[in-house]
Amino acid sequence: MEVNGLPLHVLLVHFVVVLVPLTAIAAVLVPIWPAARRRLGIVVPLLALADLILVPVVMSAGEWLMARVPATPLIQEHAALGRMLLPWVIALFVFTVVQWAWFFFFDRPDSPRRPSAVVRRIAIVVLTVLALVLAVGTTVEVVLIGEAGSRAIWQNSFSPDPIQSSPTPTP
Repeated sequence: MEVNGLPLHVLLVHFVVVLVPLTAIAAVLVPIWPAARRRLGIVVPLLALADLILVPVVMSAGEWLMARVPATPLIQEHAALGRMLLPWVIALFVFTVVQWAWFFFFDRPDSPRRPSAVVRRIAIVVLTVLALVLAVGTTVEVVLIGEAGSRAIWQNSFSPDPIQSSPTPTP
C-alpha cells in the first residue's frame, strides 16, 4: 500500500477529490443542457463507475494507513466521514445509469417509445432535482472528508509565522 515510500491513500485521494465532484457536475449538466447530454452520453455513467471502483480502493488504503499512525480524534473523524462517501457514490452511479438509460432509450427524437412532452418535462425536472441533490451531497461529503483529513495531518504541525533566518535589527 505504498508507492515510492508514500502511502497509497495519500496519492489516490486526489483522484477522488477531483473525479467525484466532476462526475456530479456532469450528472447535473446532462438533464439541463442537451448539447452536454449528446457529448457526454455514456461517459457520465463510466465516470461514476470509476468513482465506484476508486472510492473503496482509497478507503482500503486509508484503513491500511490508519493502522500505522497514532490514533487521534481527528484521524477517527476523518475515517468516519470517509466511510460515508461510498453510499453517495453508489447512489450517484445508479442515478447516472438510470439517467443515461432514460435519454438513450426513451427521450430521443427517433425513439418509438418517446413519451409525451409533459412526461418528458416532468422527467427532466425530476432528473435535475435528483442530480442536484446528489451533486451537492457528494461534493459536500468530499469537502468535509478532505478538510478533516487536512486537519488531522496539519493541525498544530507548523507555525503561521515564517521563520526568519536572521534577526531584524531594532533601531
